[in-house]
Amino acid sequence: MKTRITELFEIEYPILLSGMSWISVPEVVAAVSNAGGLGILATGPLNPDETRQSIREVRKLTDKPFGVNASLMLPGGSENAKVLLEEKVPVVNFALGKGDWLVKGVHGYGGKVIATVTNARHAKKAQDYGTDAVIATGNEAAGHGEAVTSLLLIPSLADVLEIPVIAAGGFADGRGLAAALALGAEAIAMGTRFMTTKESTVHGRIKRLSIEKDVYDTLYSKRFDGLWCRVMDESGAKKMLKRGLNLPAAFFNARDIAKQLRLPFIKLFIGVIASGSKNAIQLAYFANAYKALRIATEEGDVERGIIPVGQGVGLIHDEPTVSELIERLVGEARMVKEKIAEKLA
Repeated sequence: MKTRITELFEIEYPILLSGMSWISVPEVVAAVSNAGGLGILATGPLNPDETRQSIREVRKLTDKPFGVNASLMLPGGSENAKVLLEEKVPVVNFALGKGDWLVKGVHGYGGKVIATVTNARHAKKAQDYGTDAVIATGNEAAGHGEAVTSLLLIPSLADVLEIPVIAAGGFADGRGLAAALALGAEAIAMGTRFMTTKESTVHGRIKRLSIEKDVYDTLYSKRFDGLWCRVMDESGAKKMLKRGLNLPAAFFNARDIAKQLRLPFIKLFIGVIASGSKNAIQLAYFANAYKALRIATEEGDVERGIIPVGQGVGLIHDEPTVSELIERLVGEARMVKEKIAEKLA
């Protein structure tokens, strides 16, 4: 398959792994890249040393192009992003912040940059300061799609941007890949579908639940991590949705995060307070979500934890290898092309 994205990143298929905390780890990243797609490593829960180690582990597992993400507004996000520059990561994906300085640094060594966006305003800004492509996250996605669905978001961005659009949110099979290309996207990014593969290190209970769930079995709210987020409909998520923000828990969870990221807690706490009430509240939600996400992902505990999934979870029926999944998607997309051609003839 040949699109602007396959040519830009020098990959075989226009299929990307979304950077999911505790899920898009080196083994899965390398598996996607080795199968012809573009794996993206998640750095959200990593400190700079762990980020550097993970990047080097990916390089041991594949000689293919790969990417690494950085959530700039989160604690430690900018520090991790600087590591990506030092390691000269081929493709850098940033979100939740202005990445003009990151674009300049990555282009300095010949790398490429993807911005994750949910609307035309942010997409145009990213294009203006030199971003090479955008990931357009629709409402169907796990995180952090907003009000507009992929069906409308993709063509609306493709109409106003010169850089290529990568579609995210609701894509789990070859029909979705073909549809995204028809809507004007040059590739798709999948998180939920890649989570339930043989190489995925997510807890086995989460994989089993993902196969059992329907397209209706998600909850969508700002009450999980402070941004619009979609998670699996389980008891832990329902409790968090009903309770809302637990400030005492956020304080203690923030201390654990600071320790994990090797950030001085007092400095972190003062910085959060000084950032303004709106941002402080959002980060308090994030502090509670951090623990809940880790518990579900690593322990399979959906009574105390939460697991982000897109509505595409309802299209998951098995646990293939990454290679089998990508070959299946490409084969299905080609079959769809033939069927559509017959109908339009």
